[in-house]
Amino acid sequence: MKPASIALEDIRKLGEPCLRTTIPLSWGDRNGHMNMRWYVAIFDDAGDELHARVGITEAYHDAHDTGTVDLEHHTHFLAEVMLGNEVTVYARVVGQSDKRVHYLMFLIDETRGRLAAISECVNSWLDLKSRKTAPFPDEIASKVTAALAADAKQNWPAPTCGAMRA
Repeated sequence: MKPASIALEDIRKLGEPCLRTTIPLSWGDRNGHMNMRWYVAIFDDAGDELHARVGITEAYHDAHDTGTVDLEHHTHFLAEVMLGNEVTVYARVVGQSDKRVHYLMFLIDETRGRLAAISECVNSWLDLKSRKTAPFPDEIASKVTAALAADAKQNWPAPTCGAMRA
């Protein structure tokens, strides 16, 4: 089911993009647009920046023998992205539990001025010693809570699929 229309200016109010890139020619498929596998790569790279904003960095993981793991994804492909187009990704945190964060990412095709895709993800904290999910450390949990509170102030409903929760 296609989500309700969201104004680009509303998405941009989420703050600085988590990612800005130009689509290389090598990402094309036989239809002449960006192949769907690269949407996942773009959202994954943008997720690294979202994590860094709440203190989840490679250095933190290295120092504490931790990681994160995606548990669930849902992607709405709304418009094709052409090779050579500039895109940005914005993030919105929509839920949290002691071990998980639920967020949306919005891929804007800046060249064409339209929303191209929405990715929804549930991500969990991982203790690499036990190889199990674990509660966020307090210093990370408080930053995730702050991001959730800030993003909850948006004046438009988060277009979640309804099947995922943190």
